[in-house]
Amino acid sequence: MKFPKIHTLKEIAEIINCEYVGDADFSVFGMNEIHVVEFGDIVFVDHPKYYDKALNSAATTILINKNVRCPEGKVLLISEDPFRDFNTLTNHFKPFKFSNVAISATAKVGEGTIIQPNSFIGNHVVIGKNCVIHSNVSIYDHTLIGDNVIIHAGTILGADAFYYKKRPEGHDQLISGGRVVIKNNVGIGALCTIDKGVTGDTTIGEGTKIDNQVHVGHDTVIGKKCLIASQTGIAGCVIIEDEVTIWGQVGTTSGITIGAKAVILGQTGVTKSVEGGKSYFGTPIEESREKLKQLANIKKIPEILSKLK
Repeated sequence: MKFPKIHTLKEIAEIINCEYVGDADFSVFGMNEIHVVEFGDIVFVDHPKYYDKALNSAATTILINKNVRCPEGKVLLISEDPFRDFNTLTNHFKPFKFSNVAISATAKVGEGTIIQPNSFIGNHVVIGKNCVIHSNVSIYDHTLIGDNVIIHAGTILGADAFYYKKRPEGHDQLISGGRVVIKNNVGIGALCTIDKGVTGDTTIGEGTKIDNQVHVGHDTVIGKKCLIASQTGIAGCVIIEDEVTIWGQVGTTSGITIGAKAVILGQTGVTKSVEGGKSYFGTPIEESREKLKQLANIKKIPEILSKLK
């Protein structure tokens, strides 16, 4: 998430009321999670296990809960609670804005696009040309939708990320300030849920078709011309490359990559990254031929045992 303008380190420190290490005029361009940080970004870290990863990332401003040695060319924000203060920055730069109309005055809708009754179009949403938005679709703020997109009834684009920090008093949510981006010629079925990124984008690539009742987690990037069947659950921060086929009731863990033109058969649990161009099945996931051989051999066990008697 980039800020509307460049801020100084001192200005950011004043927003969250914390100390800083480095030049007060150091430039800060935005804020992002560790997996999408770029030069000029703030990243937060609150556990020693991940200090090195954050300090050596592309981020140049590190929001951290300990005064550590700062790498050259970077600065620190010293916070008692980096998780809390990262939320404070999200609320400051991208606050929730109330809407009391079905289609926000700041939304932009392209020529030839049809929006059926009872749909909600949030603030600063952009919808391209010749789209069809069926009834009872909710499109949250800042969502971007390309041309020739079809979204069926009951689908929700832009709900918050499922991202929590466990505290003694309960679970504290990391506030989502990202977006959903839907490219041209995408089809999305009924009752799908696509969460926005925490600070970046959840993206559905051009020509991809998604069946009914599919969930896509925060910051996931789905490539071009993929097919995703009903009741599939895709976790956050997953990369699905071009022309992947995922059949029904597949579930994935977070932070993995599914290679281009892979085929994931129904009810598979994608527990790790897999190469493209192959077919996979089972939990834990394996190449389908190998898994089916194993299942065939299991059926032979009674016969083998009977011969041993």
